[in-house]
Amino acid sequence: MKKILLWVLALAITLAAAFFQRMTGPSYPLRGKAVVDGRVVAYRLDRSAETSRDPVIALTVPDKEISGYVEWKRYKSDDLMYASAMERRGDRLVFALPRQPMAGKLQYRILLRSSGTFVSLTGDKPVVVRFRGPVPAWLLIPHILVMFLAMLFSIRAGLAALGGREKTRALVLWTLAFLFLGGFVLGPLVQKLAFGVLWSGFPLGFDLTDNKTLIAFAVWVVAAVAGRKGRKARGWVLAAAVVTLVIYLIPHSLLGSELKYTRTPR
Repeated sequence: MKKILLWVLALAITLAAAFFQRMTGPSYPLRGKAVVDGRVVAYRLDRSAETSRDPVIALTVPDKEISGYVEWKRYKSDDLMYASAMERRGDRLVFALPRQPMAGKLQYRILLRSSGTFVSLTGDKPVVVRFRGPVPAWLLIPHILVMFLAMLFSIRAGLAALGGREKTRALVLWTLAFLFLGGFVLGPLVQKLAFGVLWSGFPLGFDLTDNKTLIAFAVWVVAAVAGRKGRKARGWVLAAAVVTLVIYLIPHSLLGSELKYTRTPR
């Protein structure tokens, strides 16, 4: 019964960490509200798009007296800022941003005009959308599931080490196996399709997602080595679980692959 409760607790912690990571990531849609001439306009702005189509910005604005404009340019480029009018389609204002290559980014602001006054939905801070290649579900879903299992077994191993009575060896090895499969087999395949590279972490680059995976795998290798030949190594296992949890709480896709427009023709 106690083991079942520990699995339930591990699952709850894993789900909470996954939810927090998802909600705080830079690719999660930006939501909010703005007041335009006394009217409240709610928005949901995507910050991730596929290279296969132009991402569409759409706002529900029933008041026909309100018009919209989009200021946009390539992110971290020397481009001049474009200003494009949004098209009204019934109760909606719509504009399609031009698609970009893999890992390309666009920055944009939406300005709504009413009674001669302009209001920026997001203030002075632009929205940044990153483009990725299409990744088939048969690859993406197993990758996400395996990384989820790695986190689940990591937390469960940490709880076993904290309890002091349960053996942790099998849990440590399962954690390592899931980290290797999800982070070094499926992960690079997903990244290749999405951003054109298999690996962009150390020593080839500074991709934070890849480096987080590398650090998590390294600490669990240390815990596995420390626990060989029947050694308990509970301190190492607990430390590895804590480090992995902290890593998982870092927003996903932060400091991810990014196309350098200074090296790309306009």
